[in-house]
Amino acid sequence: MTYSVAVSGASGYAGGEILRLLAAHPDVEIRTVTAHSNAGQPLIQHQPHLRSLAHLTLQPSTPDVLAGHDIVFLALPHGQSGQYTAALADTPLVIDAGADHRLESIADWDRFYGGDFHDPWVYGVPELPVDGGKQRERLRSASRIAAPGCNASTVALSLAPGVAAGVIDPSDIVTVLAVGPSGAGKSLKTNLLASEVLGSANPYAVGGTHRHIPEIRQALAAARPSTSSAPAETADEGIRISFTPVLVPMARGILATSTAPIAAGATDAQIRDAWEAAYAGETFVQLLPAGEFPRTADVVGANTALLGLAIDRAANRVVVVAAVDNLVKGTAGAAIQSMNLALGLAEGTALSVNGVAP
Repeated sequence: MTYSVAVSGASGYAGGEILRLLAAHPDVEIRTVTAHSNAGQPLIQHQPHLRSLAHLTLQPSTPDVLAGHDIVFLALPHGQSGQYTAALADTPLVIDAGADHRLESIADWDRFYGGDFHDPWVYGVPELPVDGGKQRERLRSASRIAAPGCNASTVALSLAPGVAAGVIDPSDIVTVLAVGPSGAGKSLKTNLLASEVLGSANPYAVGGTHRHIPEIRQALAAARPSTSSAPAETADEGIRISFTPVLVPMARGILATSTAPIAAGATDAQIRDAWEAAYAGETFVQLLPAGEFPRTADVVGANTALLGLAIDRAANRVVVVAAVDNLVKGTAGAAIQSMNLALGLAEGTALSVNGVAP
């Protein structure tokens, strides 16, 4: 069976990456691409690297245009996807690459985003430990999927095994991320101009203001055993995160260094085993051998999260360094991996573990 696909926000970075990956997918037909201000223009004018899709023209992002497909990807700015969900009620599978359907807590939504709150959808991080299992089981046969925030899923995948195994204390998590500006989208912003970014490292959203913080707390809370019945407003109680992203001059990529105190009594062997057991056999989340740590260059273009683990007994903390391509594993790759699960296809279809080098 071939599934018809529409991609909204197709002129942006996330929409373009979804299209790049879908173009190699044997089970889908990219039938419709949409945009707002760029509607009516050739897709190739905005995504000149997508040569196989040069025949497509950007249409308006209206419910009528998006309806009538088997799968719709919403690659829109935060706060814009929710307006389409009711209109797409008859669409078999809808995947939102924005934040509108990620959060379970209304209070968190009001604090970090604001505007209308929309019901949470199944979270699109298949490898994430969830209450003794994996998130992929919840994605099988799902009809509504919320693709993750790139920073959020990187940190969650970094620390969830330790939370699930009880070998780290999640009340004092510190994470610092070097991130590429493509994660901020394609809109023209002064702080993202080359003259502002090149040769500089620029912190932003410092002091607990970044919108991905509640998403990380929600994911880590889900990893804890016996929390699945807790109310959304209290499920992440006891999980505290100091989160500092730093914009660096690379087009794409995230290098996240996350640390947390070692839980009382946890041995080095138990700590290492928690991560090895969590990701044993996983194709797209790989723990490197002891003493090795990833580079963002190793994952460019790949749907791979590479993790390096260190145990700092002098500071009594576990250190996890994670590298992902924010546009692939952080966004589009996670969305398509989740799509494959929902459709009953091979999970890795159209996705690669191989990066592009140099």
